[in-house]
Amino acid sequence: MVDIRSVRPLDVETLAESLHKTNRMVLVHEAARFGSILGEIAATLQEVAFDDLDAPILRVGAADSPLAYSQPLEMAQLPSADKVIAAVKSLL
Repeated sequence: MVDIRSVRPLDVETLAESLHKTNRMVLVHEAARFGSILGEIAATLQEVAFDDLDAPILRVGAADSPLAYSQPLEMAQLPSADKVIAAVKSLL
């Protein structure tokens, strides 16, 4: 697991090394998938480490809708452990 602390500059080497270990990648972010930094990270990794990929890079993010004010609804929109586990299992 790699916890990215900054996206500018993006530590592509560390991400590529992590991808090389399992040949798979799941990116998780609390923002919506569409238009988020996850797309840029996935594209960059596919450019620099395409030969290492055995499966598509998966992105797990919030629901593609305005964030709800109600805490139960907000928690339902955000990525959860169950959503991440389901994404990882789909790669295996």
